Amino acid sequence: MNSTMLLTLDLNDPRPLHEQVAAAIRRAIGAGDVAPGDRLPPARDLARALGVNANTVLRSLRDLRDEGLLEFRRGRGVSVLRRPDGREVLRARARELLDEAAEYGVSADEVVALIKDISEEMA
Repeated sequence: MNSTMLLTLDLNDPRPLHEQVAAAIRRAIGAGDVAPGDRLPPARDLARALGVNANTVLRSLRDLRDEGLLEFRRGRGVSVLRRPDGREVLRARARELLDEAAEYGVSADEVVALIKDISEEMA
C-alpha cells in the first residue's frame, strides 16, 4: 500500500478525524487493497496524503492495533495482521450510514425501511 492509496476523508463527516482515518484504513484492508503481512506506509506519509496531523494517524493506527487488525514492530513499522471479518466492516459502515442519516434528519427506522425496499428491488 502506498501513501497515495485510495484513502479519502469526507470533510462533512462529523466524526472525529482519527475515527475517519481508522475507518478508511479498515475499509482498505477489508477490500483487499492491503493484505495480511503487508506493511503500511509511515504515519507521516499517510498524514501528508490525507491532509491531517501525523498524531491523528498514529491514534487511528493504535485503535486498529487494539482491534487486532495491525501489528507494530520496532524497526519494521506497522503491518496488517488480518482482515476484519465482513460483519465488522458492515457494522462500521452501518454506523457511518446512521451518522450520515442523522445529519439529514432521517431516523434509524427510516434507514432500515429504505434498506428493506432496496433489498426487495434487488431480489
